[in-house]
Amino acid sequence: MRTALLLRKNEAVRLIRLAVETGYTFFDTAEIYGTQDNPYDNERIVGEALAPYRNKVRIATKFGVRFDMSRNTIPYPIIPDSRPERIRESAEGSLKRLRTDYIDLYFQHRIDPGIPAEEVAGVMQDLIREGKVLHWGISEADEEYLRRANAVCPVTAVENRYSMMARHYETLFPVLEELGVGFVAFSPMANGLLSGRYGKNDTFDKQYDYRSSMPQFTAEAFEENSKLLALLRETAEKKGATSGQIALAWMLCKKPWIVPIPGTRRDERLKENAEAAEVTLSAAEVRALDGILDHIPMSAVFGGSAVNK
Repeated sequence: MRTALLLRKNEAVRLIRLAVETGYTFFDTAEIYGTQDNPYDNERIVGEALAPYRNKVRIATKFGVRFDMSRNTIPYPIIPDSRPERIRESAEGSLKRLRTDYIDLYFQHRIDPGIPAEEVAGVMQDLIREGKVLHWGISEADEEYLRRANAVCPVTAVENRYSMMARHYETLFPVLEELGVGFVAFSPMANGLLSGRYGKNDTFDKQYDYRSSMPQFTAEAFEENSKLLALLRETAEKKGATSGQIALAWMLCKKPWIVPIPGTRRDERLKENAEAAEVTLSAAEVRALDGILDHIPMSAVFGGSAVNK
């Protein structure tokens, strides 16, 4: 098992470095991205991989949640924890694991209902003054929380789930434009479904791949999503692109301040995703796709680990 884990780590480091050489400059991680036994694995891998390129890249990581290890459910639920002392503990840990003196963009991973937005923003203001954080943001933010936090310490970006299958945060877009806040879209391809690379007979590693329990990857869901996947294929054929590139270009061409963060484990997908930036959809084409997406049938889509409140 140790050999297998080492191979995974070495491959991850190689792939991240290939991404830099390909032209990627923004890398997103979090202190709880990793295995159930060691949630800090991902930050350590990212830190090792990017150490030779630190002045060429921007690193985002996150604070504010921890695994509820007392439960027997897998994946473990996460508990919000944005107490000031916990934020500082997280920041210091992330700086060490990422092998850096500063975090380019530090996201509150989830809103903690027990800690006021103003208190969190105050800690961010202090960390920015100390030079340990350059910019900060909020993941899964809503308008009220964003406005309150931004009034204390200007927010650089919001990181929320966004894809052709998850568009509910579009209601926040006018507020982002008003405040000058960017939008980082996670799961922009619905955890890979919109790439068009998977079918109803595909299976995933239950220990290491959360897709094994995601509703959009059931056999029934593939039937429900058949028209959506066909729309992507047809649009891709017209543009000389792939389905995944259309899913990314759709949001890249919608607003200049939307930054999707697709993930991959394959060299060819890394190149394919980067080339999505070269696919152009006009404003009219984006609106036409939106109109179809408003009415096309879709399955449920994975929304992340449950947050205990």
